[in-house]
Formats: sequence, C-alpha cells, structure tokens
Amino acid sequence: MEERLFVIGIAMGIYAWLSHRWTEDGKLDQRWLAVVWHALFLALAGFSVTLVAVLSMESRRFSAPGGLFSLRQLVPALCGAGVLGLFGVWRAWSGAGKAEERRHFLNEDMEWAETVFSAVLLAAVLMYFVVQAFKIPSGSMENTLRIGDHLFVNKFIYGLKIPFTDKRVLALRQVQRGDIVVFRFPTEDVNEEHCGSVQHGKDFIKRVVGLPDDRVEIRAGEVFINGKPLGAEPYVQFLDPARHPKPPFPISNEQYQLLWEGRQLDHKLGDGMRDQFGPIVVPPDAYLMMGDNRDRSCDGRYWGPVQKKYLKGKAWVKYWPPSRMGGIR
Repeated sequence: MEERLFVIGIAMGIYAWLSHRWTEDGKLDQRWLAVVWHALFLALAGFSVTLVAVLSMESRRFSAPGGLFSLRQLVPALCGAGVLGLFGVWRAWSGAGKAEERRHFLNEDMEWAETVFSAVLLAAVLMYFVVQAFKIPSGSMENTLRIGDHLFVNKFIYGLKIPFTDKRVLALRQVQRGDIVVFRFPTEDVNEEHCGSVQHGKDFIKRVVGLPDDRVEIRAGEVFINGKPLGAEPYVQFLDPARHPKPPFPISNEQYQLLWEGRQLDHKLGDGMRDQFGPIVVPPDAYLMMGDNRDRSCDGRYWGPVQKKYLKGKAWVKYWPPSRMGGIR
C-alpha cells in the first residue's frame, strides 16, 4: 500500500504546486479552465479515496497484489474518479459564474491538496520505512499468533528498503533463527499455485528456521540443522497424533534440492515432506520459513526458500484484541 500512497501524495503535491503558479499568473481565471481544474481535483480525490478503500479491504485478506496497481484496484478507483470528476464539472460550472467564486473553489482545492500531500506522504514514508499494521489470516502460526490478531511489523530492523528496488541499507541486525517475519510470497509468476491456490503477491508470516547455507533436515517432525537437533521449540504445536512416514518416492539429494529451490517439491511429493523433509541446503541470501502450527502450515517445506528481497519486516507487537496485546516471540 505504501507505494500507492506515495503516488497519491506526489499527484496531490503536483496539483497544489501547479495551482499556486497558475493562480498567480491568472491562467485559471477563465471559467472553463477553472471548471476543468476543479473537476480534476475532485477526480484525484475520488480516485484516491476509492483506491485506499480497496487497498484496505485487500489488506484485511492479507493480500498484496504485485505491481503498482492491479486491475481490481484500478477499475473501482477510476469509477470513483469519474463520478466525483463529473460532480466537480457540474458544481464548478453552476456555482462559479463570477471570478471571485472561482477563486474560492480553486483556493479551497489547493489547500486540500497541500494537506493531503503532507499527510499521505508522511503515512507512506512511515509505512515504507518504519512500521506497518498486518492482520493474521490463518492458523499456521498458532498458538503464537491466532486468526484475527492485529500486529505491527518493524520494517527497519533488517535495513531501510530503497524505494522501488530490492536493496536495503543501514540494517540494525541480520535475520536470526527464530525471528517471526512478514514477507511477500517468493515468486514473480502470477499463475503459480501452492497449497491449493495462487500465492503470487500475498503476504505471509512465518518463523525463520533455516539461515543461509544451513543444511536442514526434518525427521519425524524433529528439525536438524547441520546434522544436529535444533532442540526444544516451545512455540511449536503438533495437532496430528502420528507423524507421516518418509515417502517411498526415490529421488537423489541433488534432485530434491533442485525441486525445492524451484518451488516444485509440493507438486512432486504432495504432503509427503511435512514430517520427513530434506536434507536441503538453504541458498545464500535466503531463508527456510516454517509455521509454528507445523501440521497446518503451508510453508517453506512445500514451496522453497524465501530470498532476502521478499522480506518486509519482523513481527513486533500485537495490538488487537486487547486481551492479547504484547510482544511477539
């Protein structure tokens, strides 16, 4: 959402700047120009308000479509722009017959544009660099995080992300095993399906289990890192009474690694790697993410590593519901 807010803020800023210049030069004194300019402001307002409403509904489903604007965002936003734009034409033409009235409309629009520019740009900066709110959509992290929990995500702890790039600077610390991380699903294929549906563009939240270059294996549900048991994981829960046996499918370690890195392991083995996984080696600048609710989590065991560029931030604190407010570990 932060990139969209940034675009809205810049658009309003340009409108306010041009309004200042053209009002001082007298270019907007003509009635038809004033009508068009007022209609343009209301169209921008309609586009922005509708877009934010659509984005808010999408965020409740924990979905973040790829690209700057998706079709399902643009269509209602353009409809909102059209409705308010037409209203602006009618309002300005019928109520701004005199130059003083037109100036009143334009000054009012300019003040609102400046306010929106400042507020939206500040919100975009905060959401992009500092903190962002998320809602838990599934039970894959229970009992650490439950369906409906609202939380804040620290977006600067792993470094400030340079806008519209995958680069980060000024990291406070590196990703550590055990961190609970929000990330965008690691694919650019808009049609790629895992765990029963298309996952492209969706935001996930999981716990870091494997770090770069770790050799990870799961035997009967127990995690081994570089040949040694990971040890107690007090946050993990197993709901099924029995562990799945190792799949009888013959496959070499090299093939297994390639299928896992290529996000094809679940298509090849189904649910067979839930309790018997690996061994695999986590690639450089990537991580193995798993849910705390191990028997009910669609995670990195099935669809492969998460590259660093997809990370959004570290889960920080739960703020809703009040009974569950507090830090996240």
